Amino acid sequence: MIHKPWGMISQFVNPAKRKKKLLGDLHDFPAGTMAIGRLDVPSEGLLLLTTDGKVSAEIRSNKYEKEYYVQVDGVITEKEIELLKNGVEIGFNGKKYMTKPGKASIIDDPKFPLRSMKIRDERHGPTSWVSIIIREGKFRQVRKMTAAVGLPTLRLIRVRIGEIELGDLEISGVKEVEGFM
Repeated sequence: MIHKPWGMISQFVNPAKRKKKLLGDLHDFPAGTMAIGRLDVPSEGLLLLTTDGKVSAEIRSNKYEKEYYVQVDGVITEKEIELLKNGVEIGFNGKKYMTKPGKASIIDDPKFPLRSMKIRDERHGPTSWVSIIIREGKFRQVRKMTAAVGLPTLRLIRVRIGEIELGDLEISGVKEVEGFM
């Protein structure tokens, strides 16, 4: 497992040759290591790595919950929480898509270390934090979900996949995990 920092591509090869950091820049991983799923460049948190394609397919399936702590622009209310729990309509592959029901709850600021690029400060209005737990993982789904309820995502940190938790693993930290499946 790795604590992916903000601003990094969740890949080992950069086909676009952009000047972004890659996961391989953080650690000397074994040959054939791949990320299981992805976190987009501005997202942070738990990312699992493997050299086994079967493990990758298993974890990306809908069998495992993925939990995200999300800082949103504005004050989230129980009304928006209920919408997030029941599913919201988002765009996916050029079509409308209704997200599957999941879990959502208002949480206190989790006090993660500041990221390398400041988000904004209190002069721009209030923010709040929500925990969102889903089993699916469409492209930028959590960001699209919060936007669909009128609260754009400012910061997104994946904190759990199945039973594996990010815990206090430092940003860019790597930890070997045994026996996921």
